[in-house]
Amino acid sequence: MASATNQLNMGYIWMMCLVAACGGLLFGYDWVVIGGAKPFYEAYFSITDPAQSGWVMSSALVGCVFGALISGWCADRLGRKRPLILAAILFAVSSWGTAIAGSFDEFVLYRIMGGVGIGLASALSPMYIAEVSPADKRGKFVAVNQLTIVIGVLAAQLVNLMIAEPVESSATAADLLQSWNGQTGWRWMFGAELVPVLAFLVLMFFVPESPRWLAKAGKVEKARGVLQRIGNQHYAQTTLDDILRTLGSDSQKVPVSELLNPKVRPIIVIGIVLAMFQQWCGINVIFNYAQEIFASAGFDINDTLKSIVATGLINLIFTILALPLVDKLGRRKLMLIGSLGLTIIYVLIAGAYAFGVLGLPVLLLVLAAIAIYALTLAPVTWVLLSEIFPNSIRGMAMAVGTFSLWIACFLLTYTFPLLNAGLGASGSFLLYGVICMAGFVFIRARVPETKGVTLEALEDVLSGAGQSTSGNTEDMVEVK
Repeated sequence: MASATNQLNMGYIWMMCLVAACGGLLFGYDWVVIGGAKPFYEAYFSITDPAQSGWVMSSALVGCVFGALISGWCADRLGRKRPLILAAILFAVSSWGTAIAGSFDEFVLYRIMGGVGIGLASALSPMYIAEVSPADKRGKFVAVNQLTIVIGVLAAQLVNLMIAEPVESSATAADLLQSWNGQTGWRWMFGAELVPVLAFLVLMFFVPESPRWLAKAGKVEKARGVLQRIGNQHYAQTTLDDILRTLGSDSQKVPVSELLNPKVRPIIVIGIVLAMFQQWCGINVIFNYAQEIFASAGFDINDTLKSIVATGLINLIFTILALPLVDKLGRRKLMLIGSLGLTIIYVLIAGAYAFGVLGLPVLLLVLAAIAIYALTLAPVTWVLLSEIFPNSIRGMAMAVGTFSLWIACFLLTYTFPLLNAGLGASGSFLLYGVICMAGFVFIRARVPETKGVTLEALEDVLSGAGQSTSGNTEDMVEVK
């Protein structure tokens, strides 16, 4: 907590964090807009094969994987600010390109380009926010990035609902193709993203570079200047001293082999597992394949679009509720609640499909799953990934974690149509329930509590305990 000697300029901190978090908003919009447009662009491009449908839905993830892969190099060599500007440019090109695409291959190409932007923004936005935030408020500020992702998700859902004209429940693919939605509406759904993209691009020029990257790049006085705008001179000096101490003498060039250092390896493993678990817990299937899930529960296409918006509203409400809890309850406890809660809900959803209890009960269970996810795993995973890695390798390690997340997401998104065809909705959700139970066991055994700890003090604790993180982590020391 900030003392009388450490006075903070909270307005300036909020400005930096909100601008960086716009990357999260675009991530959310670009990620979900395809779900509402799906029945219409599939009719336009004559997509009927489940594998082809899965490829279109997951094609952006190829870009996400590449964007995450290069994010570490970009973060270490170029800083946090310039790669976020590059992400905004890629979002703009993708939005325009998908809106005017005349062929299936062209559409997929622009989706992949947008995916590169998502991969960059998903790694760099939370990293930047964590590096400019004071320790006792870091969880809330990084969770704001998740809030903007959710706002982006809801914005895409609302835009889709406002753009789409009502469709007869008995409409065939041919009917959809001849409709305004099938010819033009889905293009406006993608093109509307240009409005927030251009705002993000302009605003990024008004925020400073991360002081931790500036110090790592040897620009110590520039780092001091940014820290003095964040807080007073005492805050700037003490924070800079801590940063320089953890960076060590060879701060500018850290070999990739450092990721395999025995002190850091257990932390990297925790980051990879948490990143993959956030995807394999199954929630993104609901957002990406909402149309199929609600259709199998008995909803027609118009009711499905409204139900999708309901998922976005629940997602937003519970993400807002999560903001104070991340720093009050702590990261570990929320992760445990989320993984166990989703296990129970998925078993109930599987039972509902198995016994034919469809319609409203399935919608309520889906909304409950989204509420649990938004309150726990969604914000907390990004908070943990942005704070557990040491200063000297944070760029590379965050890239590894985000790369793992998008690989997991690609596999999840691509395989769901195949799983749904082979196991049915009941078997698919039961499988996700088993994965969530495995996640609960791992978190209980390996994930430490990190709330209220400065990034530098956390590095000392985690690196020192690197070989013992498999033991009891319940009482991880908190440094205020």
